[in-house]
Amino acid sequence: MTNATDALKPPFDFRDYRVVVAGGSKGIGRSIALAFAEAGAAVSLCARGQAALDEVRHEIAAHGVTAHTQSCDLADAASIDSYIHDAADALGGIDVLVNNASGYGFSDDDDGWLAGFNVDLMAAVRASRHALPHLRKSSHGSILHTSSIAAFHPGVRGPAYAAVKAALNQYTTSQALQLAEHRIRVNAIAPGSIEFPHGLWDRRKSEAPELYQRTLAKIPFGRFGKPEEIAHTALFLASPFASWITGQTLCVDGGQLLTG
Repeated sequence: MTNATDALKPPFDFRDYRVVVAGGSKGIGRSIALAFAEAGAAVSLCARGQAALDEVRHEIAAHGVTAHTQSCDLADAASIDSYIHDAADALGGIDVLVNNASGYGFSDDDDGWLAGFNVDLMAAVRASRHALPHLRKSSHGSILHTSSIAAFHPGVRGPAYAAVKAALNQYTTSQALQLAEHRIRVNAIAPGSIEFPHGLWDRRKSEAPELYQRTLAKIPFGRFGKPEEIAHTALFLASPFASWITGQTLCVDGGQLLTG
């Protein structure tokens, strides 16, 4: 049975927009980059794996737009500085910055906490800082952060991940207030459990089937989310249709958060 999102074409026009997606050559990041490209935007995307980036660059360029990709370690401040500089040069500026990286710091040890702090939080802070001079020149500047519904409730799995995403939500509100005078909007998207090939929940289907089924049972819509559904939300929040929305974290989870 085909889901309606498979053939959905969001009614957005991003021609003349320059969009930078910091983090993700697969899953949510890839879907966001391709959705903006399909809507006419010039797109830059970074990740660590060059082979996956090469593949996505060809997919972006197939939409007839400027495509730029670059390998970048988003846990490294200097690497972020270099990437944002090169992305702005390649695109001719930046109108939308999407901070999508995650260190997936699920372990409750120093490595888990630092992975989340350096990638989920500080990469967003640093990328925003370097993109800000370009966003200030835009007439429709916008920043989007990828958070998680894990930030909204306690859990025994991944306390570091949840805490860092909660910090990102707080940063979203403060950053929105700080940048309002420049007419730069800042929002976050908090996805629920998203399934895609070779992703976390796709792996857990075989590696931890009981956890997979328990999680599925808690989603009122009866299925895991798709990366495209997060991408469609990103398009809306970056578009003129959301021109009066800033400082918000929008849950996109099929009602998953409602069940605790």
